[in-house]
Amino acid sequence: MLEKLSALEARYEALTAQLSDPAVLADPEALRRYAKEQAELRPVVSKYQAYRQLARELQEHQELLASEPLEADFAALVKEEVATLQRRLAALEEELRLLLLPRDPNDERNVILEIRAGTGGEEAALFAADLFRMYTRYAESKRWRVEVLSSSPTETGGFKEVIALIEGKGAYSRLKFESGTHRVQRVPETEAQGRIHTSAVTVAILPEAEEVEVDIDPSDLRIDVFRASGPGGQHVNTTDSAVRITYEPKDRKDLRIVVTCQDEKSQHKNRAKAMKVLQARLLDFLQRERQAQISEQRRAQIGTGDRSERIRTYNFPQGRVTDHRINLTLYKLGQILEGDLDELIEALLLAEQAAKLQAIGSAEHRS
Repeated sequence: MLEKLSALEARYEALTAQLSDPAVLADPEALRRYAKEQAELRPVVSKYQAYRQLARELQEHQELLASEPLEADFAALVKEEVATLQRRLAALEEELRLLLLPRDPNDERNVILEIRAGTGGEEAALFAADLFRMYTRYAESKRWRVEVLSSSPTETGGFKEVIALIEGKGAYSRLKFESGTHRVQRVPETEAQGRIHTSAVTVAILPEAEEVEVDIDPSDLRIDVFRASGPGGQHVNTTDSAVRITYEPKDRKDLRIVVTCQDEKSQHKNRAKAMKVLQARLLDFLQRERQAQISEQRRAQIGTGDRSERIRTYNFPQGRVTDHRINLTLYKLGQILEGDLDELIEALLLAEQAAKLQAIGSAEHRS
């Protein structure tokens, strides 16, 4: 571990020197790349430097104890300080181990959030709206920006589907565990007998793609325009502003992505939003394909991938939320639906760290 930390510190120092090089300063792309890498290394390098300083202090105190007989009171003080330094050093070492865990390259990206009503009819659509509001409130608490890219509202205020862009530092790192099936158990407003119904909503969290990351041949795209539909009245456009993009690459018969966007009155804006969603879905598909080939990495994930996986239940009669991946139950349904997701997310992050540490320990044991 210390060898790796030393190499990272050397790289950090090299980057610091490069960032003052006139040739780099004159190249905006190189400057951005080096500054980003340096910023990513700064936390671990800073922690490593603090670790080395503590190790030096500990060594000095231990040498003092061993050098010559000390007065009893002074020796007791030194021994107490040695014990304190050892505890602090052990804690720092654990923090460094966590900082050295493989990072998800998507963690700092913006997010494409997709919510779709599943089983349960109108009740599922209403819960899809509840979840969208929950994520919107959470984004607001983090000062992230939310932009609806596409939506299919229902007459009663629910959503058959809603797709949104969430822009903010670290958005993917906090929301990536939300992909999967969210189940709700409650009495629908239309239920005269007071019976509890179970409905389901699927959530997908996709990292926003940059255009240079996904190679889309325009000849593989079919773009259709049509008149937007909606719940009625002023919501229905009178021009062909809605856009449907179908992506079917000639060299991949197993790949077909269809994106529809009709929220904007401008066909141009709908097309731009649809392309943003298409790029994110294609990047997600390619990354999943790569990850499927790395069995160890898949085992170290905490349910960030399988859309069919039932990840969470929201039980209204008991006021509880249960995350089935980590067997965590919180009796704070109201707060969670208001966007207070940090306790859930922190627990999932800790579980992911534990899984990665276990995977690394197993690999080291086998070697």
